[in-house]
Amino acid sequence: MDKLAAMRGFVAIADCGSLTAAAERLGKSQPTMVRTLANLEQALGTRLLRRSTRRLALTDEGRTYLERCRRILADIDEMERALGSDHEEPRGELRVTAPVTFGQLHVAPAVVAFMQRHRQLRVELLLLDRVVNLLEESIDLAVRIGPLADSSLLATRVGWMRRVVVASPALLARHGEPAHPEALAQLPCVLFRGLGAGNTWRFREQARDVGVAVNGILTTNQAIPAVEACAAGLGFGAFLAYQVAPWVRSGQLRIVLADFEVAPVPVSLLYTEARLASVRLRRFRDFLAERDRLHCLDLLKEEEG
Repeated sequence: MDKLAAMRGFVAIADCGSLTAAAERLGKSQPTMVRTLANLEQALGTRLLRRSTRRLALTDEGRTYLERCRRILADIDEMERALGSDHEEPRGELRVTAPVTFGQLHVAPAVVAFMQRHRQLRVELLLLDRVVNLLEESIDLAVRIGPLADSSLLATRVGWMRRVVVASPALLARHGEPAHPEALAQLPCVLFRGLGAGNTWRFREQARDVGVAVNGILTTNQAIPAVEACAAGLGFGAFLAYQVAPWVRSGQLRIVLADFEVAPVPVSLLYTEARLASVRLRRFRDFLAERDRLHCLDLLKEEEG
């Protein structure tokens, strides 16, 4: 059995919803598609589809296998395209989206550097603090910070982002540096709603999650005003590392409770398989994925020591 051909056949069946339609798409006969599916299920030792007289439905194993097949086939197609387009100059338009602050600090400079290399390229950079639907809004690539929802999108992980608690030296001089997260319940705090945590901040202690209800004396939905309020000594703040990096490096803010930080969140590039066919997107994705291109792998690492 040609495993790659069988995988392509299975993806076509899942996409088309019927053996007949899949056969038409691939230029095969329906009996051939039936045999392909049967041989694949036999080789895997599991049922991928539930078949009735009216419809086909993926099993749980089928959904998992379908996702893996899409990724494998996309990688193979990309490799084959790349071998034939190594010297092709990117041209045309790219639409890219990223979170506002991260986009301003890290994505925009990378876009400018990429465009300086490829003068025939046009880019529309949309900086938005909301989850954008790539298909509905015709986006080529999205930079996402945080866990990814299950979807048909492809993802390239480019790093991890710490979640940190910070305070100004003046505030620490007044209240002292907290030795445990629970101390924050009695201290003034600035709340940034963008993290979605409300007034309960999450920490990790001895392999278990700990929630601390904090006293928010100032609440805002934008990161920069919250960070500046913390730098002014108004209270402690919880942020993603990139949001406070300039203030930490200048000494206006200090990271506290580092031993209790929760696991860092992933930073990923998202795109659809169809969009990946363009040379400009593949080149831009690979450009962003270069080590430290977005400065998120080791962000604030030097301040830990």
